[in-house]
Amino acid sequence: MSDLSDEEVVVVGGGFGGLSAACYLADAGADVRLLEKNEQLGGRASRLEAEGFEFDMGPSWYLMPDVFERFFAYFGKEPSDFYELERLDPHYRVFFKDGDRLDVTGNNAEMRRKFEAYEPGAAEAFDDYLATSERHYETSMEKFVYEDRSRLRDWIDFDVLTAAPIGLQLLGSMQGHVEDYFEHPKLQQIMQYTLVFLGGSPKNTPALYNMMSHVDFNLGVYYPEGGIASVVDALVELGEGLGVTYETDAEVEEISRRKEGFLVETVHGETLHPDEVVVNADYAHAERELLPDHERQYDDDYWDDRTYAPSAFLMYMGVEGDVDPLAHHTLVLPTDWEPHFDDIFEEADWPDDPAYYLCVPSKTDDSVAPDGHSNLFVLVPVAPGLHDGNAIRETYREKILADIADNTGVDLRDRIVYEKQFAVSDFGERYNATEGTALGLAHTLRQTALLRPNNRSSAVDGFYFTGSFTTPGIGMPMCLISGQNTAERLISDYE
Repeated sequence: MSDLSDEEVVVVGGGFGGLSAACYLADAGADVRLLEKNEQLGGRASRLEAEGFEFDMGPSWYLMPDVFERFFAYFGKEPSDFYELERLDPHYRVFFKDGDRLDVTGNNAEMRRKFEAYEPGAAEAFDDYLATSERHYETSMEKFVYEDRSRLRDWIDFDVLTAAPIGLQLLGSMQGHVEDYFEHPKLQQIMQYTLVFLGGSPKNTPALYNMMSHVDFNLGVYYPEGGIASVVDALVELGEGLGVTYETDAEVEEISRRKEGFLVETVHGETLHPDEVVVNADYAHAERELLPDHERQYDDDYWDDRTYAPSAFLMYMGVEGDVDPLAHHTLVLPTDWEPHFDDIFEEADWPDDPAYYLCVPSKTDDSVAPDGHSNLFVLVPVAPGLHDGNAIRETYREKILADIADNTGVDLRDRIVYEKQFAVSDFGERYNATEGTALGLAHTLRQTALLRPNNRSSAVDGFYFTGSFTTPGIGMPMCLISGQNTAERLISDYE
């Protein structure tokens, strides 16, 4: 990268995209100051500590280890310099609400046998599906993810033409793609559950994201000792070594272009005058609330017309005793999950028969709960923008706890010694999340690749965006890459 030794850059927001961009820019010589609204860094990957329990409030799956390795290698480091990883076995456990149960493991020979038991021919289909998934993953990562193609002209080159079959996968849905391989609805669900991490449904997510099955089955599911917060700590430590300055409790209330550089002002009255600004805050919030009208790229109609990824109803719970047979990662799925997706993307209602996720890190890490206790949270994807007042939260809490007991055999209700809820309005308040989305913009056909908002402002020179609204999209690995892409765009403009 170029020498930015004369440049002062302010990064607004300390999520994975902002932390990543700050490292790359500081490594290029810039004087980087990162301003974070909340009391800790990490964005949605916040840490909740209470009564001897430590919860990851947001991301809890460590996927795509190759992305983390590549990120740290750029700076001459490796993940093990900062945290230890444990590969989970099983990767996750599925409880179907008809009483069936399945462990998804990293042993693909075993998974072939399990698939075949559900449907004759499914073992061979599993092999074919994973081969396609691996090919799409490798091609997509090198030609579409690490190569920043956020402008139309970026798609008109030889690399894109040679990868044309991959690009055509954008034209179909995941539902149609999976149905080409498997008829059994449970096998379809297993191949599609990762869409929840992308903020989509089988009907509205491009078939290209079949590549996530390669991530799931071949690359493995890991747990960083101490939780995802340990990864945040690693990024911060790396940035400190590169010279990044961090400020927490420093919410930005105004950004505007000046004749020379920018004015960035916090709610506490601090004013900064950087040469460039990188925003890792919620993109729609930044454009609507932080910028003057003439410096916005998109009007209100644009943002009102976006499909936002789901929000979530979360309960962080400290529980007496163990919670067998729950695994570290557990999914509870109804026989037909289509009504739940309709409640998220079509009707915007609280799901009557929800699909949900349980995380029990104390299965792997003794440090996150007191002796004799379990640490777990339940996450129910819900529609963004839902009303989530106390009455509906209490009603839904009882519904979910009863559902867990009925479908996993684990009754938590008389053993909860600590509990905190977090839902739609909390995402809006804590993260300025538009409509309380838990993730950002969904990966629909109309919001994938160059159809996502720009990482470089088309209205203001020297103004950039990173994070889950931009390319390549949602999730910790994608946001790490987003930070790199945005930093490289800034540096190329500087040259």
